[in-house]
Amino acid sequence: MAADVEELYRRFGPMVLRRCRALLKDEERAVEAMQDTFVKALRHRDRLDQAGSSLLYTMATNTCLNRLRSQRRRPEHPGEELLLRIAVAPAEERSVASQLLDRIFERELPGTRTMATLHLVDGMTLQETADAVGLSVSGVRKRLRTLKTHVAELEGL
Repeated sequence: MAADVEELYRRFGPMVLRRCRALLKDEERAVEAMQDTFVKALRHRDRLDQAGSSLLYTMATNTCLNRLRSQRRRPEHPGEELLLRIAVAPAEERSVASQLLDRIFERELPGTRTMATLHLVDGMTLQETADAVGLSVSGVRKRLRTLKTHVAELEGL
């Protein structure tokens, strides 16, 4: 007999969402991954009768790991991967990275470098970054989006 996925969703949905949050570190992506997990559960409901929560936990983990792998291969925001690589460059590469950073930020408004460091390197949320630099969240988001576009253009050269 096939499992009642609606009952499993009510019962194990919070567990699956916690797992997705822990792996993805982003609420919106975690909710999407949880929904994808239960869509997969619908396809495999015959296997859920025997395994229940352990299979859902494994399915959620695999869904999240696949999303993380895909994100590394095809970053959502062009240029973000380059910015992160520069930020964590080893000591011997810092001189070259410093020159590249100077070239990237020469076109940007003052403070954009600070915002990029706080958000992309230090891991602060957009709200925390906005509070630190005295701008609105939408202002920070716009500056970072512009920066990423400029970095993507430089990568294309």
